[in-house]
Amino acid sequence: FVEGSSSVAKKFNVPSLIIGMTIVAMGTSLPELAVSVTASITGNNTLAVSNVSGSNIFNLMVVCGACALFPPLTIEKNTLMKEFPFSIVCAGLLVVLGFIGMKLGRVDGIIFLVIFVAYLFWMIYSAKKARSEGDKFETEEEEMAEEIKILPMWKCLLYIVGGMIAIKFGGDFVVNGASSIAAGFGLSQTLIGLTIVALGTSLPELVTSIVAARKNEVDMALGNVIGSNIFNILLILGVAAAISPVTFIMENIIDIIILIIMSTVVWIFAWTSKKINRKEGIIMLLVYVVYMVYICIR
Repeated sequence: FVEGSSSVAKKFNVPSLIIGMTIVAMGTSLPELAVSVTASITGNNTLAVSNVSGSNIFNLMVVCGACALFPPLTIEKNTLMKEFPFSIVCAGLLVVLGFIGMKLGRVDGIIFLVIFVAYLFWMIYSAKKARSEGDKFETEEEEMAEEIKILPMWKCLLYIVGGMIAIKFGGDFVVNGASSIAAGFGLSQTLIGLTIVALGTSLPELVTSIVAARKNEVDMALGNVIGSNIFNILLILGVAAAISPVTFIMENIIDIIILIIMSTVVWIFAWTSKKINRKEGIIMLLVYVVYMVYICIR
């Protein structure tokens, strides 16, 4: 889906910068989107919330923690100053709106989507401004442009349609399978969403970031994770709530508060030396193991 969409955008001379910040960035969040929207349509809304909170915690603690085991995870100043605090604000807004009436209504969903569109425009504006101020962005954009393959139009359409169908059915299989496991073992949908579903839908972020870390290209790893977490809250829960109101239970609120606390701790790690070292990476992975034990006991 990402390859087909990128190729079409390139054919119509859409700048690589915008392709990277929209189509490609959303690519790793498509599994979460498919699962949460499918869960919302079928009335399994608890799965939608726990999938997003579980994916965000996994992205932050496991993906970043695992990347820091290779070279130290370098953090760009912009990510520390802007995206990271914004991701914590988004999680805080989710707690507040979810706690009021213990659900995300259609109006809340539309609010999230409006903020998401504004965030997207702000990202593109900031990137264009950074590009005009220095050569670094131009080099990155040239590299991105080289990576985007120009495919024949029939192949683009085949990739896009085929990708969308696969994502749709993949989402159905995950939701139906997870719901059946939950029912069969007497487990709650929240637990399944926080573990099996969250891990499954976060695999693209994990694989991409670890491959980048092993190649010593970790500059953007934390930025990608933070961006994905913002996408998950604003876009995915925004779309899910706009389709059908998303019901919250107290466990969802607790998990999102845990996400805020973990985000703040990782932010402090990052601020201290402008990077996350191996020791901090191990701490993050151990904290995630403790969290897993806690939600299983709960």
